[in-house]
Amino acid sequence: MPAIRVFEPALCCNTGVCGPELDESLVRFTADLDHLRSAGVDITRHNLANDPTAFATNPVVVNFLQVAGSPGLPLVLVDDVTVATGRYPSRAELLRYAGRPELGDLGLASAGGCCGSIPDDIPETAASCCSGSPEPAGSQTGCC
Repeated sequence: MPAIRVFEPALCCNTGVCGPELDESLVRFTADLDHLRSAGVDITRHNLANDPTAFATNPVVVNFLQVAGSPGLPLVLVDDVTVATGRYPSRAELLRYAGRPELGDLGLASAGGCCGSIPDDIPETAASCCSGSPEPAGSQTGCC
């Protein structure tokens, strides 16, 4: 099974729920990682503030940081091959990197989300069918 390693910039927390503004991409990414881990995927997340040794001991990451610096993070490696930089990959991409695209067929993160498109007439405070968290009206994800 491929080993996926995510190297993130220095963050106060990985979830995206700390600080004055919610970072929805981190919330989504955290949920995606939890889903992959629960399916047995070998995926690890390293935060520059909390785990600098992981950055310093991986030659691929050291070389990347010498060229791009921390503004180029996040860096996503699959078996030490760079597959994404400067953004968090989608759940579908992570599943593909893990060699487990069939997990997307479970309705957890397919292109239309777990529920497909959320109709525009659903109030903005309506809860998502997947997570119980609010989704904006017209959202195309249906999940965090």
